[in-house]
Amino acid sequence: MSTTTNDQQQEYGVSKRNTDFETAQREAKALASSDLVPTAYKNNVANTLLAMEVASRVGASPLAVMQNLHIVQGRPSWSASFLIACVNSCGRFSPLRFETRGGDDASNKEYAVRAISTDKESGKDCTGSWVTWPMVEAEGWSKKSGSKWLTMPEQMFMYRAAAFWSRVFAPEISLGMHTSDEVEDVKGRHSATVTTISLSPAQMAEAKAEIASGNATIDDITEKIPNLDPAQLDELSKHAAK
Repeated sequence: MSTTTNDQQQEYGVSKRNTDFETAQREAKALASSDLVPTAYKNNVANTLLAMEVASRVGASPLAVMQNLHIVQGRPSWSASFLIACVNSCGRFSPLRFETRGGDDASNKEYAVRAISTDKESGKDCTGSWVTWPMVEAEGWSKKSGSKWLTMPEQMFMYRAAAFWSRVFAPEISLGMHTSDEVEDVKGRHSATVTTISLSPAQMAEAKAEIASGNATIDDITEKIPNLDPAQLDELSKHAAK
């Protein structure tokens, strides 16, 4: 996941010359046919092409991007751990480290975390914003049912601090996208239309086969595709109940 060059970006770019696009399509078909890719990309060449485009821009492998680029409320978002890995391996900064205050107990309302890294070229520290409990509560992140801020606050503080840091000091790595945890935390706070995802007939058949073989459950599928078309979700649920 090192910094990309122009040549690397041309490798998978979907907006290049026709010959390059045809090559990318063939590669996308091969990837989409793999059993290792998540359901959102299985037999879906269009989604796979977009994942390849993103991969070329962040300097990661297409498979790594497909495993860590989630669709939440119709918006692409990164897993926080993948975003941290991209920052740590880009070569421009020292690995992210986290400064805390308010003691070691993350449930303490004085607890706060910020991310810090060092720019290798200038030697200067790049210090992110503090993430605090008053911020968490004011934004409503901890008020959702099943909120991870209540069950694993220390991890969530570090994930959120890393997301804040990357958007200020390395936005080209995140491509302006939020983490899936961030998108989940603001779910329901905005009235924007939620885009549902509809699986192709081939993807539905694959999902049913996975359920029938015991390799996947309805919960597994909804975790990977939280905004799956309700009618298709109902169809898969009925299939699982047989």
